[in-house]
Amino acid sequence: MNENAWDYRETDARPQGIDLRGFKVEAVDGSIGKVDKHSDEAGSAWIVVDTGPWIFGKEVLLPAGTVSRIDVAEETVHVDRTKEQIKNAPEFHRETHLGNADYHDELGAYYLLGAPFGGRPF
Repeated sequence: MNENAWDYRETDARPQGIDLRGFKVEAVDGSIGKVDKHSDEAGSAWIVVDTGPWIFGKEVLLPAGTVSRIDVAEETVHVDRTKEQIKNAPEFHRETHLGNADYHDELGAYYLLGAPFGGRPF
């Protein structure tokens, strides 16, 4: 992960103009859901993942810095975190956390701790 959790990595080769909604999301240890919404705003890029039954239908917000690669042909976003690390991230509520600077800072700090695998010490 780069120093800013909210930017895609330069090596990621984030394809411009591609709508990621509906892409599968794969953690290092398995599927976590599908992209429901995404932002490509510089310094504030992220994906919202609908986890379906994995964590009881909750959504999670992942900073763009967690994305290790995007496979357009397979419509899959790969992230460099485990399912457990994602599950233990600060809880996300779309209505209150999208655009919330305090949540943005809290989540960014969570994913930057212990890079490259992020998250609080387990």
